[in-house]
Amino acid sequence: MTPESIRRRLTSALEERVKELTCLLRMAEIAGKPGISINDILQQTVALLIPAWQYPEIASARIVLDGYAHAAPGFRLTPYAQRADVIAQGVRRGFVEVVYLEERPDLDEGPFLREERNLINAIAQQMALIVERKQAELDRTRLESQLRHADRLATIGLLAAGVAHELNEPLGNVLGFAQLAQKCPGLPDAAHRDLTKIETASLHAREIIRKLLMFARQMPPEKTMVDINRIVREALSLTEARCAAIGVDTECVLDSSLPRIPADPAQINQVIVNLVVNALQAMPNGGALRVGTEAGEGCVVLHIEDSGTGMSPEVLRQVFVPFFTTKEVGQGTGLGLPVVHGIVTSHEATIQVESEEGVGTRVEIRLPMALPGETG
Repeated sequence: MTPESIRRRLTSALEERVKELTCLLRMAEIAGKPGISINDILQQTVALLIPAWQYPEIASARIVLDGYAHAAPGFRLTPYAQRADVIAQGVRRGFVEVVYLEERPDLDEGPFLREERNLINAIAQQMALIVERKQAELDRTRLESQLRHADRLATIGLLAAGVAHELNEPLGNVLGFAQLAQKCPGLPDAAHRDLTKIETASLHAREIIRKLLMFARQMPPEKTMVDINRIVREALSLTEARCAAIGVDTECVLDSSLPRIPADPAQINQVIVNLVVNALQAMPNGGALRVGTEAGEGCVVLHIEDSGTGMSPEVLRQVFVPFFTTKEVGQGTGLGLPVVHGIVTSHEATIQVESEEGVGTRVEIRLPMALPGETG
C-alpha cells in the first residue's frame, strides 16, 4: 500500500469520526434546548443521522418511540438496514434505524462500518437518556401541579371556614329580623314581598355558607350504619318531578344484597342530589339518567351516569376546584362538586369522574364497608 493510499484512508477515517462526533454533539445541543418537546428532539435528530453515515447521498433514517415513527422524507424499508434499540429504565421503548436506499459493498456489518455500529448504539443510548429525562420533567411538573392544587385547596378551606363563621352571625340577624318584620300587623303587600325576597336571599346565602363549612370540613360526618339503596331512593324522589319536567328517563338498578355501610345519611343524600342535579343541568332537552349500586372489593359502589353534554378534558381537570363553574353568573356557585368531593373524602371513600363531550358523564363513588366489629 502506497503512502498516498494510506493517507487517503486515514483522511477518510478521520472524516468519518468527525461526522460521528458532530452528530452526537448536535444531538446533545438539541436535547439541551429549554422547553423543546420530545417530538421535536426526535425529528431533528433524524435529520442529523443521515450525514453521519458513510453514504449520506443514499441514506435515510427513522426513530420509532412508543409506537410513533419519526422518519426522514422518502424513508422506506430496504435490506440494507442498521438498527439499535432504545431501552429506557430497562424497558424497550423503540429503536433507531438507518438504511441505505441502494446496495453498497459489504463492509464490517453489511454495507456499514464497525464504527457506525458504535455510533448508532451511542445514539440509541442518548435517546434513552433523553426519554428518561423528559419523563422525569413531566413527573416533576405533574407533582408540582398537584402540590399547588393541594395548597390552594388548603388555603381556600381556611379562608372559607373563617369567612363562613364571620358571616353566620350577621346573616342570622338579617334573616331573623326579616321574619319578625313579616309578622307586623298592617304590613303593606309591597313591603311583605320585599321582606320575603330578603328571607329567600338570606336562606340562599346560609346554604352557601353551609357548603363552605362542609368544604372546609368544619362539619364532620355523623356516621351510622345505613342502607345505601334507601338513601338513593330518597334522593331520587326529590328530583323525580324535575326529571319528568325536562324529559329525562331515569333508570335505577340497585343491588339488593348490599350490606349496610358506615356513613352520614344526610351527607350521602346531599352527594347524590348534587350529582343528579348536575346531570340534569347537562341534559336541558332530555336524556337518560342511570343510577346504580353494586358490591366492590371491600366497598359499595355507587354510580351515576348521564347522556348529557359532557365535559372537555380541560373542564374535567377542574371539576373539584372550588368556585370553578361553567355556568352563567348567578347560575352556579362552583361549590357543588367540591362539596361532594369533601363529603366523599371525609367518608374515606373515593370518587372518579369520566366524561366525553357530546356523550355524557359517569361518576363512580366507592364507599368502604364496615370494618370487623364496626357497628356505627
